[in-house]
Amino acid sequence: MSETVQHVEQMVDENPRTDVTATFQEWRDLLTGLRSRIAERFELVRDPSTDDLESYGDPAIGPAGSLAAYSGPEIDWLVHSWIGDPRTGFVNLHLTAWLGPQIRVPHFGSALLLWPEGWFYVDAIPRGDIIGDGAYFDSYYAENDAPWLDFKQEHPDFTWFTSRTGFIRGSLSPTAHCYSFPATRPNLDTVADLLTARVEQWLGWVAAAEPVAAEDRPALAARDLAVRRNIAERDPANVMGERLFGPELTNRLVRALWGGDRELPRPQP
Repeated sequence: MSETVQHVEQMVDENPRTDVTATFQEWRDLLTGLRSRIAERFELVRDPSTDDLESYGDPAIGPAGSLAAYSGPEIDWLVHSWIGDPRTGFVNLHLTAWLGPQIRVPHFGSALLLWPEGWFYVDAIPRGDIIGDGAYFDSYYAENDAPWLDFKQEHPDFTWFTSRTGFIRGSLSPTAHCYSFPATRPNLDTVADLLTARVEQWLGWVAAAEPVAAEDRPALAARDLAVRRNIAERDPANVMGERLFGPELTNRLVRALWGGDRELPRPQP
């Protein structure tokens, strides 16, 4: 299995510009459908701090994007977003769902990138120490261990992506998927099937979860926020936002990813 060790901007700069609008629209539909599936289970309300980010830039002439964040009684922060210029071959899409502290089910994280080749990430973001807490590992990671190994063998078109940033490497669970790949029909179908299966698995974990003791919830909520903020602020791909829209808007978008300007209250511990 080969490996990619590059910054996102390197991948973009070293490849010819190609219109990827068709795949971008397909992926927008995919993530919209998955967000709707999550909304069937959870009560979600859009945070007003992201209302004016529904559409920014001008897709008719250049870079553009959209970011919507939601919260609810059981969801601390759900982000559905995209940024880029599909006509020139670069676009980045996100769907992440961060749970409230009532349960310890991992958060759901996913991202899709065209540069113009494909790239994707999907993971169950841990809520604690999966090495020190073997039962937590067994509950949420053991069942994905064999499929994770099988994926690397069964899909030779997919190249493992190693971030050049140690913090980002450390944020991945042992069963995270993080690959670049040629954006062929079979590969796009593989990604769609995997993301859909991971959402369904995550919803199953939520349905079966035991409640967290009330006295443990404030610490869990504080850890969740710190993890979310660190990942958003330390993401090396933020440089692409600065290229497209400058530091002021990029900083606001990063704050929106972790809830820095949120107006709705966080779920009560």
